[in-house]
Amino acid sequence: MLKVRIMPTLLFKDFGLVKSIKFDSWRRVGSVMQAVKVYNMREVDELIFLDISASREGRSPDFETIDEIADECFMPLTVGGGVQTVTDVKRLLQVGADKVAINTAAVFTPELIQSAAQQFGSQCVVVSIDVTKTAVGIYEVFTHGGTQSSGKDPVTFAKEVEALGAGEILLTSIDRDGTMMGYDLEITKAITQAVSIPVIASGGAGNYQHLAEVLIEAGASAVTAASIFHFTEQTPLEAKRFLRTKGINVRL
Repeated sequence: MLKVRIMPTLLFKDFGLVKSIKFDSWRRVGSVMQAVKVYNMREVDELIFLDISASREGRSPDFETIDEIADECFMPLTVGGGVQTVTDVKRLLQVGADKVAINTAAVFTPELIQSAAQQFGSQCVVVSIDVTKTAVGIYEVFTHGGTQSSGKDPVTFAKEVEALGAGEILLTSIDRDGTMMGYDLEITKAITQAVSIPVIASGGAGNYQHLAEVLIEAGASAVTAASIFHFTEQTPLEAKRFLRTKGINVRL
């Protein structure tokens, strides 16, 4: 059985790290390099770095910045934001990313998933799915940093990207993002039951119990969080120790 991974998320916007609430109300939280060095010392399982303004602005990834980050990052690194072509994927892997997260392009050019998986292997292709629940209670996939509705059903879309060769799904609840109220167990469970590839739960973690709930009750394979590690005294290592008391297989 694969060990559950605990992964901090770094959100990059306009030359620095930020944290949001429901993909809005951006708050500065420091420098990228400082955060990477802290997580190196804390021996986290993986690190996720997302440039949240790249797709909104229609630009490619900042390869130079990723290269600098990768040089300092001593753990597996997933990079996303602005990925539009197979060349983007190739260059990110060349400058040090271990996995590449595809979000907006996964909706508009889904053949990119298949091409990237065929050329580089499914293990390094992560499809990032941002979801929100509409006023009528229907979940929808959003793109461009959570600003545009795609009209797509998240469960159906998750099945589609799995069939195209995605190795993992990074599922983020826009409604829970930054609220620290807990993950959206409903949509997470619906997607984990629909696909066989790992689903990384994101959006809403406020304490260690929230991590346990999404793993045990919703079937997530891994969890990522930001606010609890940026704004509280809680740490990835303590999270692992707590999860182990719940019978969850983690790497210590």
